Amino acid sequence: MEYYADSYDVAVIGAGHAGVEAGLASARLGCQTVVFTINMDAVGNLPCNPSIGGTAKGHLVREVDALGGEMGRAADDTFLQSRMLNRGKGPAVHSLRAQIDRRMYSARIKHTLENQENLDLKQAEITEIRPLSDDSGYRWACVTKLGAVHLCKCVIIATGTYLAGRIYVGDVSYEGGPDGMFAATSLGKCLRELGIPCRRFKTGTPARIHKQSIDFTNLEVQEGDEVITPFSYDTMENADFPLKNQVVCHVTWTNEKTKQIILDNIHRSPLYSGKIDGIGPRYCPSIEDKIVRFSEKERHQLFIEPCGLETEEMYLQGASSSLPEDVQIALYQSIPGLEHVKIMRTAYAIEYDCVDPLALRATLEFKDYPGLYGAGQFNGSSGYEEAAAQGIVAGINAARSVKNLAPVILERSNSYIGTLIDDLVTKGVSDPYRMMTSRSEYRLILRQDNADERLMPIGHDIGLISEQKYEQFLRRQAMKKAELKRAKETQIPASEQVNAILVSRETTPLSNAVRLIELLKRPELNYAALESIDVTRPEIPHYILEQVEVEIKYEGYIRRQQAMIDEARRLEQKKLPEEIDYHKITGLRLEAIEKLGKIRPENVGQASRISGVSPADISVLLIWLTKQADAE
Repeated sequence: MEYYADSYDVAVIGAGHAGVEAGLASARLGCQTVVFTINMDAVGNLPCNPSIGGTAKGHLVREVDALGGEMGRAADDTFLQSRMLNRGKGPAVHSLRAQIDRRMYSARIKHTLENQENLDLKQAEITEIRPLSDDSGYRWACVTKLGAVHLCKCVIIATGTYLAGRIYVGDVSYEGGPDGMFAATSLGKCLRELGIPCRRFKTGTPARIHKQSIDFTNLEVQEGDEVITPFSYDTMENADFPLKNQVVCHVTWTNEKTKQIILDNIHRSPLYSGKIDGIGPRYCPSIEDKIVRFSEKERHQLFIEPCGLETEEMYLQGASSSLPEDVQIALYQSIPGLEHVKIMRTAYAIEYDCVDPLALRATLEFKDYPGLYGAGQFNGSSGYEEAAAQGIVAGINAARSVKNLAPVILERSNSYIGTLIDDLVTKGVSDPYRMMTSRSEYRLILRQDNADERLMPIGHDIGLISEQKYEQFLRRQAMKKAELKRAKETQIPASEQVNAILVSRETTPLSNAVRLIELLKRPELNYAALESIDVTRPEIPHYILEQVEVEIKYEGYIRRQQAMIDEARRLEQKKLPEEIDYHKITGLRLEAIEKLGKIRPENVGQASRISGVSPADISVLLIWLTKQADAE
């Protein structure tokens, strides 16, 4: 028996990282919002690695924060250790990664949802979403396993790996979600019956091992950075809340014995026995996949990471597996430092349903199902950070749809979030999508240090960034502008002290005074090296100085990328009517007609990024648009 339970503006199915950001964004924008979770103890869970950020992922966290999201603040609040990755490379690829106390993070997120105005958090399994045809203004009904019917104007599906989830450990398989939770099996069937294009993906996680069973004696210690950079701009502004490294990580390696154990038992892996149909992540393979695909390598690096301050569980980064439990014990115990290791949680693979993201608009709304949105791993991506990025966009656009406001579409040129979503909805995915800096053609402009400059005005206009935070942003921008001006005007004399510093840095000494900006352009020099001779330098936060330094050193490259962005925006502004019959446009190739008709791009810029649409096809579209405009 069903019964009417309640009505909401926005319903979010799932309380992982996508669902959390979607629900908070919707509620903070004034919509009555409900977030459904299959288990209240899994809210904001980190079922895989106990960390936030990483290469390109750190950019996403900073962008979510700049828009008014929660992940960055929660990560700072539950921080254990921090490292800035890719320090040896250019600033475009510097990415923050932090070890997180996974239980504290989950509790922090759950409490935030519980205290959020306009938001109800409910433990319930949604077994059906039902489109409504009446004129009440409610477009969907969410039905729980217990028969409760919740009417909603918009629904955001953020089911992560729960949707029709199936666990694999060797020959053993069963329905289930991550961390021993239930799978959302009925909802998976419902979506397929609705005609939503689903496919099967898979991912996996390593074993968790007992800290006291590890021999750390000869393991390499990995310390955190001395100077800690937070994720959130709120933390940067809070001088009374300094972050301190509280743990260390360790590094070990597989060996020939590990390799042989895996090869002797590879037939027992569901990845190779044919039991798993789902497609796994290309850039995060299991340990058995690494051994087979990179057979020439003698060893593979593993990181031993703490899961929290109040637990003895340790995470084996780089050692995910779906081999049988007995094989896992043998292979882990073959690794230096783990000879007597005790496994607390067995590694497993999980197969799950997700959607073909080509069915979505750039707003993350389904093209053929008004009011229905997708976010996170449901959209074919992988990772906490990619999920959070999509979640905040889906939440913003669902709320704006309820309020009859124009949608917000982030561009490739202003964010990694825009790049992520454009890749998903324009190019589609053949395996779980992972964000990387190489996916952006504008990565020198899309640095993590300037995420506030790129996105905080948007977050403020939307209503997710408060006046106080925006005023802080404007102060940071004013400091940056003033420092750039000072660097251009300040003269550094050709003195013995100055030249001694220049010679020590292996750069040419001065014969005449030069402006500070000219010295900062030299690759051998930076603000830190020039501190003793830069006597007029005001008290400025180090992150402002870093941003100024990057813009000075890479000024020419940044200017060229900006020119590319301006040209790309010209094509983005040429909108394509949704009802176009591409068969009637003379000159388009058959492949282009098929791809354009399937994806239905919103503008010429998006059309130009579709695989199978050539520059000649784009020229035909531009001519057709001109003729249409002339005819009107």
